[in-house]
Amino acid sequence: AACMAILLTAACSADETIAGFTDPSTIWTLTEIDGTPFAARATLQFPGAERIAGHAPCNRFSGSVTVPYPWFETSPLASTRMACPDLSAEDLFFDTLENMTEAEVSGPVLILRNSDLGREMVFNAAP
Repeated sequence: AACMAILLTAACSADETIAGFTDPSTIWTLTEIDGTPFAARATLQFPGAERIAGHAPCNRFSGSVTVPYPWFETSPLASTRMACPDLSAEDLFFDTLENMTEAEVSGPVLILRNSDLGREMVFNAAP
């Protein structure tokens, strides 16, 4: 019985990652990287505890986020492997996303940044 109580307690603990601070149905659309408008379409969402998923300009991706908010770090992301004309934008998206270390959610805006590198990604909640 003690083991079952421990399992139930662990399963009920709050998600302290960014996924626990956003609505799982919100789709965040990338608007800019490092102050430059992002012309291709890329989205992300946090569909469940410690989860990240979305669409890069060419491919869908998913992975996990395991550090407590406001910190941000993804596991290695898994993605489909389809080619498209926006592969250079996709490379920029993934390279930047994988270097982000902090998150800030403010209403309909999500900002991911790496202060040490002076990099930033700005997302808006899809209407």
